[in-house]
Amino acid sequence: MEQNFIYDLISVGAHPDDAEVGSGGLLIDLSKRGKKCGIVILTKGEMGTGGDEQVRQEEIRQAAEIMGADIIESFDWGDTSLNDSYEHQKQLAEIIRKTRPKILTTPFPQVGHGKRQSHPDHVATGVITINAANLARLKKAEVAGEPHTVQRIFHYFLPPRVTPDFVVDITEHFDLWVKALSAHRSQFLNPDKPLDYIENLTTMARSFGAQAGCKYGQGFRSAEPLLIRNLMNLVE
Repeated sequence: MEQNFIYDLISVGAHPDDAEVGSGGLLIDLSKRGKKCGIVILTKGEMGTGGDEQVRQEEIRQAAEIMGADIIESFDWGDTSLNDSYEHQKQLAEIIRKTRPKILTTPFPQVGHGKRQSHPDHVATGVITINAANLARLKKAEVAGEPHTVQRIFHYFLPPRVTPDFVVDITEHFDLWVKALSAHRSQFLNPDKPLDYIENLTTMARSFGAQAGCKYGQGFRSAEPLLIRNLMNLVE
């Protein structure tokens, strides 16, 4: 049966700024190409050092507008206590059935070395997304809506020493990406935080870009092997 897709890509994040950090350049690029993109957030980010729930919701609204993406849903599943439960899987699966995306991006579902990569909410989000995508395709699953199969799941927030399967060139959109990141003022422009987050994320983008041969990039890992029907498409 031919699938009816509504969204080209949906980025699932644990916190209100995760989609921007891990997939923001990609969201901007696809939006500029006329593709329909959305964001799903699993917690309110209430445990963040800066801002409160209301502030963070306004920041994600501004960032999404900059990136040209829709905010599809903002759940309240517990910042720092997010877990992979069947109920969470079902609720996200219902969103997947409703929005019918071709592609999902979500954090890498394994613990790595480093604060950002090892955040348990990020790992839980990756696992929840994979399990929800599986539920969404099952005809007998206790999930509202018609079954839907996501074509691809790609992971961001790759731990150090995990090589990306591919890198998206975001050089052309770098300034707009930084503008979207900067919309999260309570997190990335907070004078009470000693780390220059924008510079740190810029360095990460340079690193991915250097690996792939561009100035700025965002790296992704595929949940399964990529099928290539024409190898020359990779060099043309």
